[in-house]
Amino acid sequence: MSRRACLLVLDGVGIGAAHDADAYGDLGSHTLGNVARAVGGLDLPELQRAGLGNIAPLGGMHAVDAPIGAFGLLEPRSAGKDSTTGHWELAGVRLVAPFPTYPHGFPDDLLAEFSTRTGRPVIGNAVGSGTAMLDRFGEEHARTGAWIVYTSADSVFQIAAHEGVIPLDELYAACATARALLVAPHNCSRVIARPFVGSPGQWQRTGNRRDYSVEAPAETLLDALAAAGIARIGVGKVDDLFARRNLEGGHTSGNAEGVERIRAWLASGDGFCFANLVDFDQLYGHRNDVPGFYRALREFDAALPSLLSALREDDLLFITADHGNDPTTASSDHARENVPLLVLGPRVRPVALGARSSFADVGATLGEWFGLEFRGVGRSFLSTVVA
Repeated sequence: MSRRACLLVLDGVGIGAAHDADAYGDLGSHTLGNVARAVGGLDLPELQRAGLGNIAPLGGMHAVDAPIGAFGLLEPRSAGKDSTTGHWELAGVRLVAPFPTYPHGFPDDLLAEFSTRTGRPVIGNAVGSGTAMLDRFGEEHARTGAWIVYTSADSVFQIAAHEGVIPLDELYAACATARALLVAPHNCSRVIARPFVGSPGQWQRTGNRRDYSVEAPAETLLDALAAAGIARIGVGKVDDLFARRNLEGGHTSGNAEGVERIRAWLASGDGFCFANLVDFDQLYGHRNDVPGFYRALREFDAALPSLLSALREDDLLFITADHGNDPTTASSDHARENVPLLVLGPRVRPVALGARSSFADVGATLGEWFGLEFRGVGRSFLSTVVA
């Protein structure tokens, strides 16, 4: 089959509070809109040309009369606002019950068993940002070799370790141990390895993060593609989010490397590419870094023409997100937001897709594009966008 498609997720780049944002404490969150206000207007000419300004009012970015792609927004329907939930829904799976969260830390018996199985004590068991955890517990960790375990508002069991104190292989093995322990009712969405380097006052997280996700509870687009013998590749953390089920890929050091991997796939790859650019979320949203977030948007905007010029006649490029992460709010956590949707390619009609009632409509559209019966829980809009 000559048809190809790339689903590109700009991690955390939301476009306004979802219909149920109040239930998540996220009223007022609007990642793109609030960043636009904070920086005095967005200067993203390539995304504007693609139709981003046609989706919703954004300071500095007006709607264009003749966008080069189809445009709309996706409303979340799954319970939760984390990366696993968002990516699963894009691939056709709706999560009905949210993953458990731990606003007061993890149960003592769970951590005791983790310590016994890994042979190291645990410190931390706190809730907060990773940089704050290193400031609080990094020196004690370096002295004792104990795991720093922490969580956030999301369903995550995060394990931080200094690369000079605990080898990476041991950290990854400990994450696999935690993943095996974390079953219902403590079936956390993700266990995350958070390696770092440096010294007190100068701790720095490295690019050797790994995510260990639970498996999706139903058939995903990736499963259907695999059954049909269609090639699949992941860029960034996506393979981890699907527990590597029917998706192999490579982690990246950041957005720049991710874009390079996508370019390489466009040059010679086949089938389906599922990519995540994580810097918006990991480096800037979670740290309330508005200038950094906007800089990352501008860098992606500058890179977009090189992706578009590499598209073949039977290629589709979907650009969207998995949740919001508004760096202008007091919270440093994910936000329950709608996400933008841009569809680009030589055969794409420049049409308005409106507000789609589920992220899963993307998975359904991709299923139809590849000639599969799979639609997941979504509704395909392929006939609207492809000439």
